[in-house]
Amino acid sequence: MTHWLVIVGVALVTFGLRASFIVFADPHRFPHAFRQALTFVAPSVLAAIVAPGLAAPEGAIVFAPQNLRLIAGLVAIAVAIRFRTPFAAIVSGMAALWALQGLLG
Repeated sequence: MTHWLVIVGVALVTFGLRASFIVFADPHRFPHAFRQALTFVAPSVLAAIVAPGLAAPEGAIVFAPQNLRLIAGLVAIAVAIRFRTPFAAIVSGMAALWALQGLLG
């Protein structure tokens, strides 16, 4: 029973902290630099989630031609820089991964 109380307590504290930032804070009173920095939160979180899967697909960092995910990720990054659209990056990255797996895998 105490495990459940701890889980519920941690959930309430976490929810309270996040909700207080949204409910009690006035976003128009934040400094301009802070508001600009907030625009980079989502891309940085996504990069933190995706990067380990590209660099270490099997648990160890592999920067070698055998790491097909990293090569496909680099293709997706190049397309994203060139065309500035997430859809093109996703399609090109998946197409590159499937092509590499078909040819070399």
